[in-house]
Amino acid sequence: MTDPVLTSRGATSSEPLTTAAFNKVSWGGIFAGVAVALAVQFLLNLLGVGIGAAVIDPGGGDNPEARTFSIAGGLWFVLSGIIAAFVGGYLASRLSGRPSTSTGGYHGLTTWAVTTLVVLYLLTTSVGTLVGGAFSGLTGVIGGAGRTVATAAITAAPALATATDPFAEVERQIRAAAGGTDPAAMRDAAVVAVRALVTGDEAQAEEARNRAADALARAQNIPPEEARARVEQYEQSYRSAVDNARREATEAADAAATVISSGAFLGFIALVLGAIAAWFGGLYGTRHAERLSELS
Repeated sequence: MTDPVLTSRGATSSEPLTTAAFNKVSWGGIFAGVAVALAVQFLLNLLGVGIGAAVIDPGGGDNPEARTFSIAGGLWFVLSGIIAAFVGGYLASRLSGRPSTSTGGYHGLTTWAVTTLVVLYLLTTSVGTLVGGAFSGLTGVIGGAGRTVATAAITAAPALATATDPFAEVERQIRAAAGGTDPAAMRDAAVVAVRALVTGDEAQAEEARNRAADALARAQNIPPEEARARVEQYEQSYRSAVDNARREATEAADAAATVISSGAFLGFIALVLGAIAAWFGGLYGTRHAERLSELS
């Protein structure tokens, strides 16, 4: 018996097959575009690292500000992603051999999507750690340069230890004062008494203040009235250090939130622009193929 589907086809029955062939996905072209996109992205990143390292003076000379490095690095990241996506999309469309411009654009967009997933896989698995380890020398150059640029700021912050322990400066002042028949033991007792005052229960503050003044008078060999005045001074110094530490912690948290937010927005913009570039790369690759076929 003859197959009715085959015998019933007319002259126009080949049109859906032709359309399907024109719009068929060419995974070979897509994978080739992904490989080239990754290679271009890697090369551009290496170029960016080289340029960044070249403008840094390890001796701490006239180096650009850290904010300048951040902005330049972000712009370079976005630009390299756009270029890599366009090249990958163009190649995928060109190698697919499809004459439809929309199909070429979809090939470019698919190439961008696969490239993005590959990059995410490399960044979130042990494979990425192995790849990153191969370029630890380059990251070391950038990290060392960043530490060199930040050395001056760290050196100019003598209150860093105080921010870590608000009582550190008070303890230093107590131990620096001389007096008493057994200075070490008396200073230790004074430090313990003052610490108990500033960190203890507010309801028992007056009693703790008297004990601290007593211990301080013996440790520094001074009158009780002067000792009490110094205790009050230490207490105020401690409260001020606590307030400063809280303010600095809040500022650090705000700065961290800003960095995370900026990074997320930058990544979103880079991905969107990369998708657009890949789409146009696919369109351009298809149109270029069409022009070549017309000329031939």
